[in-house]
Amino acid sequence: MLSARLAREAQSAAHCVLRCRPRLHAELTRRAISTTPAHFSAATSPNSASAPSPLPWFVDPAEEDHAPSPYARRVATPQTPARPLAPLPAAITPDHPIARLHAELKASPHLEPGTLLVREPIPTATGPPLPPAAPKGRRRRGGTNAGQGVNEDLGGIWQWVVIAQVKEGTENRGAIESVIRIVRKALLTADPPLPLPPNSKRRVNGGWAMIDAGDFAIHILSKEAREKYFPERREW
Repeated sequence: MLSARLAREAQSAAHCVLRCRPRLHAELTRRAISTTPAHFSAATSPNSASAPSPLPWFVDPAEEDHAPSPYARRVATPQTPARPLAPLPAAITPDHPIARLHAELKASPHLEPGTLLVREPIPTATGPPLPPAAPKGRRRRGGTNAGQGVNEDLGGIWQWVVIAQVKEGTENRGAIESVIRIVRKALLTADPPLPLPPNSKRRVNGGWAMIDAGDFAIHILSKEAREKYFPERREW
């Protein structure tokens, strides 16, 4: 009984092979033809000088040389050259604190290249003199009389102004605070150290921070603040 069952299964398998053989042969022939390039015969002919590079069956040879590949490496867009850095004024000696500060700020990665500037402040015309006025009422202890004791023009507040512009878009990411730390470190470690006001976390206001260093002031600002308060037409 077992031998008869095995014989029937062997006969069924032989009939299945006979039925599937033509279909399998046709499928293999179709795949071989579809994956063969059109110029294969020309490339393998003995009269051809050089064999062209094989292409997949889904690539049109006429479009290969004309249509750029979307995966080709893009050429870098040329960037605008950086502005040349303005030199220090001739009146500033190499041992001046501004010279050391200028060297520290020039190497800072937070500043826009070519925007560091050291110049004299714009001279401001003096107004009319205050009229003399007699004290009125009873003078309080420790009080002063307005308009008295000022008999000469004291000039401007600072002799030099340092303008440092941070890179656009970094003013709200701590760039101004970082430049403030560079300024304070350079001036406090000078010989002799300059007296600076205590550092305040609320120093930055509207993308603009100012440090009073006695004879000069340092303005650290954003591009928007510089265009608003220090435009180029004022020749800062």
